[in-house]
Amino acid sequence: MDARWVYPPGDGTSSMVKLLIVRHGHVEGIAPERFRGRRDITLSERGLEEARAVARYIASRYEPTRIFTSPLRRCVQTGQEIGRACNVSASVQPELTDLDYGDWEWQTHAEVARDWPKLFALWQTAPHRVRFPHGESLQDLAGRVSNALRSILEHHSGETVVAVGHDSTNRVMLLELLDLALSGYRRLAQDPCGLSEVDMDMQRILVRRVNETQHLTLSPSV
Repeated sequence: MDARWVYPPGDGTSSMVKLLIVRHGHVEGIAPERFRGRRDITLSERGLEEARAVARYIASRYEPTRIFTSPLRRCVQTGQEIGRACNVSASVQPELTDLDYGDWEWQTHAEVARDWPKLFALWQTAPHRVRFPHGESLQDLAGRVSNALRSILEHHSGETVVAVGHDSTNRVMLLELLDLALSGYRRLAQDPCGLSEVDMDMQRILVRRVNETQHLTLSPSV
């Protein structure tokens, strides 16, 4: 367990937190792929259907008591659908927001590869070594994610918590929970409305499922 985000155990008594990590539904800019980042786009019609599908699935299997979302609308919308299905209010958690891609925001991958060929190649092969021009790095994101995890452990023991984030946010969160380096960023897939499940307390972490998508009623997400 990574000491960067574990809250001091106090008297040693704690209750397991069940953390459900959900990526937002489909949006414009997934294909052809753009660096969406802080661009505050809304869910597409397909994304709304995906959000409703994951909401129904969560409501049928779990009893969440808290829903936290990135402040960006695509995550807020997804969290609201989950909240409606589970009769739980969703709250914004700023630490779950997407990477700041700086000058790359809303550029296609082809455009970035043309204008920043060396840095784009490094992003593909060693993403942990990249700082986006006038933007963030994965280390910045990891710091925010660590704060979010620490807060969940500190304040929501014994609860089932849903965290609705982004592709990058969720990958880094799972790397933190698995105690893996940021160099493994590309080894974890996070599809739109994919669901990951983690049980955790102050002493141990158990990752039960990663990027589960069979609940989606549409064709596989691109």
